[in-house]
Amino acid sequence: MRKVKFGFIGLGLMGREFASAAARWFHLEDMTVRPEIVAVCSAGGSSFDWYRENVPTVKHATTDYRELLALEEVEAVYCAVPHHLHEEIYTAVLDSGKHLLGEKPFGIDKEANGAILQHVDQHPEQLARCVSQFPFYPGAQQIARYLEEEAFGTILEVNAGFLHSSDLDPAKPVNWKRRVEYNGAYGSMGDLGMHVLHIPLRAGWQIRNVRAVLSNIITERPDGSGGRVACDTWDNATLLCGTRAPGQTTDFPMTLRFHRISPGEKNSWYIEILGTRTSVRFSTKNPKRLEVMEYSGGEQSWQLREVGYETPFPAITNKIFEFGFSDALLQMWAGYLYELDRGRPLSRFAGCVTPAETAAGHAVFTAALKSHAEQKVVEI
Repeated sequence: MRKVKFGFIGLGLMGREFASAAARWFHLEDMTVRPEIVAVCSAGGSSFDWYRENVPTVKHATTDYRELLALEEVEAVYCAVPHHLHEEIYTAVLDSGKHLLGEKPFGIDKEANGAILQHVDQHPEQLARCVSQFPFYPGAQQIARYLEEEAFGTILEVNAGFLHSSDLDPAKPVNWKRRVEYNGAYGSMGDLGMHVLHIPLRAGWQIRNVRAVLSNIITERPDGSGGRVACDTWDNATLLCGTRAPGQTTDFPMTLRFHRISPGEKNSWYIEILGTRTSVRFSTKNPKRLEVMEYSGGEQSWQLREVGYETPFPAITNKIFEFGFSDALLQMWAGYLYELDRGRPLSRFAGCVTPAETAAGHAVFTAALKSHAEQKVVEI
């Protein structure tokens, strides 16, 4: 089995999640390639002990990402750093000759994203992709099959979103995602947006215009040292988009929600597609439930289908069991490594977000900022 030696830049929550996914690689069946984490980098170095204790393949730990990129044995890099560092580090990864799996939104703003994509174009031999694990849920993959089969007929309406409630508590201390200088002006769109847009963009839908309502709900938080500091990013964003599917001559409405403050929601990703022949609903809130309505005349009736562990990359878990967040991460990792090894994704919806799709996302987020500021519909 081919081993791809990885370096990690940024060792926080998602770095640990990906390290855990790599440790579970034997959970997958029939893979001909696997990751091996050999180097880690964090500016503070506080996470080094955790990686040394839990990831025995790690041989190098540094506080300078340039030292990691200078390691000849490192073939690919997973980078999970605050948004204001994306342009600097992502371009350095590509210029060092290494493959890149980067966090969303792939640049703090549209200009940074454009600079990253210039370097992607300069290094066509390297695989550069952006993370987005939720479309790897089996329910989402079944929806993807409907899209591939063009089963929806004329698409009438789409609703999609990602809902948190973790910021509902005003006593929660501030972090970098609540500061424009680190997170960027997009606010919750930069943090959550690519997850929501992954399937619509992969489906080839063209978002033609945007009307956005953005909300900064909690404007200051504790700074962790006894004081308080301003929170100047958007907590919630709701977008109404005029959207067109391939082969359709008129737009359909697509409502997108990116909410950090959504009472009662833990970490819910959802998508609903309504069509003249088929309609579907799926949410990670109830990961075993897929709602489907197939219409060919006569009565209309929603069906509830049980969805098990039915994944694009086969695993040792029986299909009757449940699927969860860590499983989606493992499947996404498999999607990236499969494409790196084979030069193509396993299937249309079993691959990570492409750089071109991140650019389309930035176009939407930038238009949303203008729409909210000017209180009007903005064409894209």
